[in-house]
Amino acid sequence: MGSHHEHSHERGHGHDHAHGHDHAHGHGHSHAPKDFGRAFLIGIVLNTGFVVVEAVYGWLSGSMALIADAGHNLSDVLALLLAWGASAAAKRPATQRFTYGFKSSTILAALANAGLLLIAIGAILFETLRRVAEPAPVQGETMAVVAGIGILVNAGTAALFLKGQDDINIRGAFLHMAADALVSLGVVIAGLAILWTGERWIDPAVSIAIVLVIAWGTWGLLKDSVAMSLLAVPKTVSQSGVRAYLAGLPGVEVVHDLHIWPMSTTETALTAHLVMPGGHPGDDFLREVAEELAHHHRIGHTTIQIERDRVCVGGC
Repeated sequence: MGSHHEHSHERGHGHDHAHGHDHAHGHGHSHAPKDFGRAFLIGIVLNTGFVVVEAVYGWLSGSMALIADAGHNLSDVLALLLAWGASAAAKRPATQRFTYGFKSSTILAALANAGLLLIAIGAILFETLRRVAEPAPVQGETMAVVAGIGILVNAGTAALFLKGQDDINIRGAFLHMAADALVSLGVVIAGLAILWTGERWIDPAVSIAIVLVIAWGTWGLLKDSVAMSLLAVPKTVSQSGVRAYLAGLPGVEVVHDLHIWPMSTTETALTAHLVMPGGHPGDDFLREVAEELAHHHRIGHTTIQIERDRVCVGGC
C-alpha cells in the first residue's frame, strides 16, 4: 500500500511537469513579461527624461511645485524598475534552493508598488493641505506647459501596459503611470482655471479629487496583491468548480487536501489527493485531468496524488 501510494504521487507529479508547465508557459505568459520588456524600457527612458526636464525647469522658474513633482515622478521610474525586474526574475530557471524559480517576485513587486502608491497619495495630500494653509501664487505658463508634457509622457507610458491588466504586476505599473497622468492633468486644469478666475482654492480641490481617484485604484491593487501574498485562490479560479470537477471524475470517491495557490501573478498551481478505491487509473487519466484544469480552470501546474484509502499526513 505504501509503495503504491508513493508511486501514484510520483506519476502525478511527473505529469505536471510534462504537460502542466508547458501549458502554463503558453497560457500564463500570453501577457508575458517578455512582451512588456520593450514597454518597460520605453517607459523608464521617457520618465527619466521627463524627471530631468521637470527638475531643470522647476529650478529655472523657481517653482517648488515642479521640483516636488519631479521627485514624485522619480518614484514612478522606481515602480517601473521594480515591475520590470520582477518580470525578468520570473523567467529565471529554478535552483536547488528556489525550486519554483523566482516567479513569486511578481507578487512582491505588485505589493511594493501598491505601497509606493500609498506613499504618493500621502505626499500629495500633505502638499494639498499645505497649500490650503498657505495658498501660493500660480507659477504661470511654465507649470501648465511642463504638466502638459507630463500628461503625454505618463498617459503614453500607461497605454503601453493597457493590455496586461489581468497580471497585477503589470497593473501596478499601469496604475502608477495613469495616476501621474491624472496629477499632471489636474495641474493643467487647476493652473488654467486659476489664471481665468483668480480663485486659489481650485488647486487644492483638484488635488483632493485626484487623490480619491488614485486611492480607488490603489485599494484594488493592494487588496489583490496582499491576497496573492497570502496564497489565496486567484480570482480567475473557482475553488468550488475545481472541487466539483475532481469529485465528479469516474472512480473518485473523495477529494481532500485540495490546495490552489498563485505561483506568480500569471501562473497557478494545484495539489489534490483523490481517493480511488479501484486503484490508480493510469497516466492517461492524470494527463486528461491536468489538460482540463489548464484549459478550463487556468491552472497550469497540477500535482495529483491517488490513494486507495484516505491517507492523512498532518491532518486533512
